[in-house]
Amino acid sequence: MREKDLICGLSGTVLGAVAQAFGGWDTSLATLLVFMALDYLTGLVAAGIFHKSNKTKSGALESNASFKGLCRKGAILVLVLIGARLDLLLGVHYVRDSVCIAFLLSEGISILENVCLMGVVPPQILRKALALLQEQENRQDDPK
Repeated sequence: MREKDLICGLSGTVLGAVAQAFGGWDTSLATLLVFMALDYLTGLVAAGIFHKSNKTKSGALESNASFKGLCRKGAILVLVLIGARLDLLLGVHYVRDSVCIAFLLSEGISILENVCLMGVVPPQILRKALALLQEQENRQDDPK
């Protein structure tokens, strides 16, 4: 039981420190991570099962394209981290959230594209929700 407690304690400490570095664990960060995971998974399904990827010539799954996708996700997280640090430096609370929203839009659109490649027509409400998110981002990018 002691090893389990030690592992749980260390895991919680490390994950808490990582979340704090990203500006704290909140809805925008959690949603971005969910969207990133869903985008990656739907991209794998579109390429691996349906062979309709727009990232490869054959449309099939390729490890190089998959690795590039993971690298892009890592770069997104670097930009979120930069946004969190800028918030601290400037004493504000909107830079990181704006970065999260911008990438939420990108990931959401990519998820819809992947689902369409699978032959599923997404409901109009999802497109409208992404449009609302775009409007919110535009308002945050232009503080008056």
